[in-house]
Formats: sequence, C-alpha cells, structure tokens
Amino acid sequence: MLISLLCATSALSPVSLAAATTALPQVDGDAIVVTASPISKPASQLVTPVSVLEGEDLQRQLRASLGETLRLQPGVSTTSYAPGASRPIIRGLGGDRVRTLTNGIGSIDAASASPDHAVPIEPALAERIEIVRGSQVLRYGSSANGGVVNVLDGRIPSEAPEDGYELAARTAYTTVDEGLEGSVAGAILLGKFGGYDVVATGSYAARDASDYDIPGFAESAILRSMEEEEHDHEEEGEEHEDEHDHDEEEEVRDTLENSFVESQSYSGGLSFIGEKGFLGFSIQRNETEYGLPGGHEHGHEEEHEEEGEEHDEEEHGEEEEGVFVDLEQTRFDINGSVTTGGFIDRIDLYAGFVDYEHLEFEAPGEPGTEFANEGVEVRVEAVQGQNGNWRGASGFQFRSREFSAIGEEAFVTPSDTDQIGLFTFQELVLGESTLEAAVRFESTDQSNTTLGIDRTFSTFSGSVGGTFALAEDARLSGSIFRTERAPTAEELFSNGPHLATGAFEIGDVNLDAEEALGAEIGIRFDLDRVQIGLAAFHTDYTGFIYEEATGETGADILIARGEDDEEELEEFGELDAFQYVQEDATFSGFEIEASADLGEMNGIAFSSDLVVDYVNASLSGGGNLPRIPPLGVVAGIEADAAFGSFRAEVEHSAEADDVADFELPTDSFTLVNLYADWNVLPNLTLQVSALNLTDEEARVHTSFTKDEVPLPGRNFRFSARYQF
Repeated sequence: MLISLLCATSALSPVSLAAATTALPQVDGDAIVVTASPISKPASQLVTPVSVLEGEDLQRQLRASLGETLRLQPGVSTTSYAPGASRPIIRGLGGDRVRTLTNGIGSIDAASASPDHAVPIEPALAERIEIVRGSQVLRYGSSANGGVVNVLDGRIPSEAPEDGYELAARTAYTTVDEGLEGSVAGAILLGKFGGYDVVATGSYAARDASDYDIPGFAESAILRSMEEEEHDHEEEGEEHEDEHDHDEEEEVRDTLENSFVESQSYSGGLSFIGEKGFLGFSIQRNETEYGLPGGHEHGHEEEHEEEGEEHDEEEHGEEEEGVFVDLEQTRFDINGSVTTGGFIDRIDLYAGFVDYEHLEFEAPGEPGTEFANEGVEVRVEAVQGQNGNWRGASGFQFRSREFSAIGEEAFVTPSDTDQIGLFTFQELVLGESTLEAAVRFESTDQSNTTLGIDRTFSTFSGSVGGTFALAEDARLSGSIFRTERAPTAEELFSNGPHLATGAFEIGDVNLDAEEALGAEIGIRFDLDRVQIGLAAFHTDYTGFIYEEATGETGADILIARGEDDEEELEEFGELDAFQYVQEDATFSGFEIEASADLGEMNGIAFSSDLVVDYVNASLSGGGNLPRIPPLGVVAGIEADAAFGSFRAEVEHSAEADDVADFELPTDSFTLVNLYADWNVLPNLTLQVSALNLTDEEARVHTSFTKDEVPLPGRNFRFSARYQF
C-alpha cells in the first residue's frame, strides 16, 4: 500500500539532504533527533534522555567498533571483549536489552547472543549516532527496554543533494596497532525519472590493524596473584612444569596477542524522491576478521605442545595461531515515506532483510563453530497530522529470526523467533509543557525444533511522561514506565560449552517474561554561558533474567548427564557453569552533563564540558549483579578558532570493588587524550590525536575478558578528512 502511494506521487521540489556528509538540521544549536520519538524534535524538548554524536565529536571518538566509539557518552559503557567485538551497554544493561539500529532498523546479527560476537556496523561510515537512554522507546520493541543506539549513515537519502552531489573521505593511521583505515561515501543526483529525482549513494570503508600495544602484562595483577597462589598449592611433582607454563603466560606483555582486526564494508543505494515522499533501497556488505585475545584456546594448545611446536615471534603471530572470527553479513534495506494529508499526515516504512554468518576458527584452516542468523524486520508508522495541540503516531512491527550454531561449541541449538508488535505514541502540548503517553503490545514466539519446544509470550508495555518549563532557561522532565520483555532463545535454550566467555551455559525453558517498573526525572538549565543537564532513574525488575555462577564446572555438568567422553571432559571440564535464572533486581543511578563557554581571546573561543554517570544494580535476595559499570567521569577543555581546534580530555573510571560472586574487582584508571585539528583548506582537515597519553593500564569492568584484555596503551592517530 505504501509503495503504491509513493509511486503515485508527482512534482518535484529538490531540497538539501543529509546524504553523505550533511548532518540533520538544528534549531538554535539544538540537534533534531529522529530516534527517540516518531515525531522528530529538538533534543531539549524530549522526555527521553538522548545523546547525539556527530561532526567533529564523532570524528574524534571513532574506533574500530561501535561500543568503543560510544564509550565516553553519558550512561554508556561497553562489553570491550576485543577490538573487533565491543557492543554498547546502557545504564548497566546490555545484550538483548539494548537495540543497535542502522537507520532505524535492527542490526540483525548474533551480537546479543555473546560478547565475543561483533556488531556489523561500521562507525567510520556514520554521519550521526543517536543514543537513547531508558525504557520509553516502545516503537522499537521490548528488547529496547535498556536503550537504543541508532547509526545514521545516509545510505537511503530522503532529499536530493543541494549541489547535485556530496562526497566525504577519511583516512587514518594509528601507532598502537600499526593500523590503517580509510572510508569514502557519496551521493549524486542522477537526474529525473518519471517525475522523480533519482539519487544514488555509495560507500566503502576498510581497516587493517595488527595486535595492539599494552602498558605491561596482558593479565591483571589480581589474576596473576591468584594464579601464583594456585601453583603454590599444587603437588611437588607438577609444580615445576606448571610454574614454567605460568612464567610463559606472564611474559605475554607489551603487546596483546591475537588482537588484530581486518574489515571492509561497502554499500550502494538508490532513492526516488518526489514532492510528497520518497522510496529508497540499499544493499550493504560487511566482512570482518578479528582475533579473540584472552587465552581461550579451544583445546588446541595442548595438542601443539605435545607436537613440540613453539609459538615465537618468528612465526606468523597470534593472529594466525589463536582463535579468530570470520564474519560476513549482507543486508538489504528499504526506507520510504509518503505524505497523505488528513488525520494520518504521513506513513513511514522501514524494512531490513539480512543474511548473517560468522565462523569461529580455532586456528588457520581449522574451522570451529558456525553461527548463522537470517532475519527480517519491518516497521510501518502512521504519523498523525497536527490536531490542535494533539499529535501522535501508531505503528506495526514484525521481526523474524532463524538462528543456528553448528559445531562443538554450539551452546544453543537452532531456534526460530517471530515477533509482532503494535504500538502507539500520543503527545499533548499545553503551552510550554508537553505530555506524552505510549503503549505497546507484543507477541513473541520462540521455537526450538531440536528440543521440540515452542513457547509464546504476550507482553504489554507502557509509559507516561512530560516536559515542563520551570523558567525561561530551565526545563523539567519526568516519566514512569512499565515494560515487559520475553526471554531470548539463548536464555531459554542454551545448553553447552561457550569457550569465548569461559562458561558452560545452561538455559531454562521455563523462564517467564521479565517485568520492569521504573521512573526517571531530569532537569536542564540553558543559561547564557552554561548548560547543565541532570537525570536520575530507578527501575525495579520482577523476574530479571541473568546468568548466575553455580559453583560447578563443565565436568560436573557432563558427568551428571552421563556424558563422560574423555576428550570433552578435557576440553570443557574446567569451564565454570552458569545458569540463566530469574530474580527480582533493582537498577538506579544518575547522569550529569555540563558545558560552559569560557570566553574568547585573540579569536580563539574556549569552552569546557563534564560528564558524570553512575549505576547501581543489586538483587532483591542480596548480592550484586555482575559486570556493572563503576562511576565514570569525563572532563574536557576545548579551544576553537577559524584555523582549527584543540581539545584536552580526561577520562576516569572508579574502582569496581562491590562485585558479584565469583567476580574479580577492577582497579580504577585515568586516561588523558589530546586532539588537534587543522583546517588546511575549506574542505580538508588534518587531525592528530594522542590517546592514553600517559600509557595507563586500563581495564573495563563490564568486559568478560577484563583481566586478560586491557585497553590499548599510548596511541598516536593521524587522520585526514575531505568533504565537498
């Protein structure tokens, strides 16, 4: 129906577009946000807290993965599993509770199944990234109850380029990993066809980075100390051999073995743009190969030792000896919009079709487990016209996923997920105040043909909130919400070894839907030279689903099942056993954002900014949830002039010592980053960055591999970007 309406539109009115490089419009310096609400509006008018990363800020924060690119944003941390696999965590929630989107449609991958699985989104091709924190974004589904990250890359433009074409290119070199990367994206107006402007887009990005340097040992001091104690208690006859092995492990320092990343992403798109709407298509291909550092040998290290093989620097290195992932994804997207007039003013269409697979290699030529995910997602939204002081939008969403894992580490048997959602969002403007309400009904079917199990969940979620003007320069926002989330296939059907996380994972087919009841309040001050935003949240979960350490090992589980195969016991027996369970939990915390104009001197404008975030998560029965981010602080000072800019930035992560059972504490760290930009030509900018200038050892507490995989050491990055 929508496509027919779009094809019927006529008469063109070319206007400027965010196609390859141009950001979305702003109102008095306040960015227009498209992710938080079906009705796009400035960030300051939203009930939901939102961060926008674009332009110069985005260029500075670009990293190899989406999680690392967003790590310094308010309320955001990262799984930081490996340079090639790092997924965003929002307010302590990750996995299936945070949706990663490309132009409004899910990334449709296997990243939420495990932290060692990469999100196949290339940050270098992003024009803009919007991060929505909180549970109020019901248009994207129950798996967005922790927040949403939407990467906008302009592959399907809705307007023609103002000058008929746009082009942006970037290249960079990093010293810490001898990494080289480059990207190019563009759009061109091909002409008119049947009364439509026809715009073509294209993009390409590639990255080649070796193992990165680290400031000291790969293993943390506390892990090395524990291993020393373990060796001290071993029998005399075995002590010498184990001590020798441990010494070799301690010698893994200065460079993090098997931390390489190689990737390329390319896309092409075509849009037909008319006066009343547009319809566009794009196809994108992502190919990534990355190492999994951290000593997860998949059982082959002992075989090599028995054969007398030695791993020295003269051989091909860990990136060819260790475990690595070969990921491929092909996605086809459709995006369209048509203005219809009347009560329903506009209909928007978002659709994505994805074929995803990744193969975990235990060594070159030794394929291990293969993960595959074929998925479809379609969302149609009907946006109401302005009716006095009332407007809104309603929609339908369909998601389907066929997930499989084949191999000895197939901890989840093949499963299918089908989900249908209906939602509505309504807004009432009363003078300087705005009231909002949203509800969503969702039906999720999880089926596993191997086990012969089919479970259906019907969930209902809703939220109400508003923004209120306290004064000309102060605004209050608040909301209350109740959400429900159906358990995932991994939470229901996991039942086997998962070496990447060092766990023997056990699901529970009897899990119920997870319920959350919470509230959030925020206040924003926009003074002449100072802007301050504060947000506080509290959420009570009934039946929160998480993995609990049982104290058993893989050997205990296998023997209890009567599976006493010697090879399996040797390979998986020492894995810690984790069981998916449900228990009531509480999440609470706050975020502070502040910026100040410090004045101007000799044509140079000085400013400063501050971000502070904190989250606390505990179980009702006592104890803490694992991998909850500690207090984080980011402070910066910046100087801007016509010829360029300079920024000094300090990132501090507090010590994480209030930990869950079987979880090790994490030391605090402070990183210093410097950025300098020089506008050589109107369209050419050179940038030099000094990242982790003091070469500080830093470990991210939210990472499964934090005690074996520190962040990179001192890194100088040289980049150039050109756009016209």
